Amino acid sequence: MRSAFCFLVLCLPLIASAQRINIEFDETAHFSDYKTFKVLKGQIHSRHPSLNNELTYKKIEGMIRRHLVERGLTEVPNNPDLNVVYNLGAANKRELDVYPAGWRGYGTRTVAHVYTEGTLVINLRDTRKHELVWRSIAVEDKNDPIKIQEHLDDMVRKSVDKYPPKAK
Repeated sequence: MRSAFCFLVLCLPLIASAQRINIEFDETAHFSDYKTFKVLKGQIHSRHPSLNNELTYKKIEGMIRRHLVERGLTEVPNNPDLNVVYNLGAANKRELDVYPAGWRGYGTRTVAHVYTEGTLVINLRDTRKHELVWRSIAVEDKNDPIKIQEHLDDMVRKSVDKYPPKAK
């Protein structure tokens, strides 16, 4: 019993900091043909100054560049194979849970949970076809935009680690 408790305590930080990463891609695209990229100005949809500022833009763009280069792509100023566009969102999200009301079991009660959801979307667009060929959606559920900002590198790294996609 004690070892199970220790295991849970050791794994709890890993569970608490996990992001959800979803990848979508064009199955007809030939990803081996893409050698170069250019990062375009992204968008940040947040009212919180810890996320919506010039430093965060630079940070995200730098992380995307570094991780794409690690994946074998080369950044070029003109005529890239791929344009990279990103969006970071932080918005209040409200979910409702419905529970039985009271000990008699008659009726229900509704409880609202409000939290901030951090979502980073990275799009890779084929510049010749003018089409989206790969998209990553990384979600970091945190109550604090500063915590979202602290996890941006993980969100980018875990997303770009899934490029190029594996054929199904």
